Amino acid sequence: MFIAGKLGLQASTVGRVLHRHEVPLLRELDPVTGTLIRATRRSAQRYEHDHPGSLIHVDVKKLGRIPDGGGWRLHGRGERPNRHRGAGYDYVHTVIDDHSRVAYAEIHDDEKGTTAAGVLERAIAFYATLGVRVERVISDNAFAYRHSTAFRTVINAHGITQKFIRPHCPWTNGKVERLNRTLANEWAYAHPWTSNDDRRAGLTAWLDHYNLDRHHLGIGGHAPIDRINNGRGQYT
Repeated sequence: MFIAGKLGLQASTVGRVLHRHEVPLLRELDPVTGTLIRATRRSAQRYEHDHPGSLIHVDVKKLGRIPDGGGWRLHGRGERPNRHRGAGYDYVHTVIDDHSRVAYAEIHDDEKGTTAAGVLERAIAFYATLGVRVERVISDNAFAYRHSTAFRTVINAHGITQKFIRPHCPWTNGKVERLNRTLANEWAYAHPWTSNDDRRAGLTAWLDHYNLDRHHLGIGGHAPIDRINNGRGQYT
């Protein structure tokens, strides 16, 4: 549907062309290399909560920082000076609403509990501007979510129910895992950025596109904002 929208064609027409050329579905490909994934593990039962705020998923995406002047994606691996190695990492704290797919994200220097707690607090405020009250939060079993006093304090302060995925079952948190893959493909690695600051600055515009304009097959081809209280609330 995304390709059809860009080309101004019917999705069925694009589907027939891709099928004729034996092009695999995106979900069957590795998001970075484009190679066919021969085996996948998915939850036996797909689920979706019936209203915005009923459940949000949280996670952290770790990205290598880009040295000033650009990294290997701009210059090639053989041309990257040794002095550019070891630039460190950015930690993108991601949040997505299970029903609408409206997403929120911040970039930080760590994935500590206090940092995750601050992100959750601001994410709750962000959804509140859309008329959405967060009722439940689900995450993996990382220390920041399961053992952080700061994170638990935010949970309790807002009367939120906290849920965890079963160990070694990341697909339970699949919506935010998919968000992280899309974020990497369409923002983090979509351009040969010339500096880490440039990439950081591009996140806000990408999130706006994701929430307001990007069509999602999982919600009937709509943009996430279309599922928020029938358009009630102000996106900022």
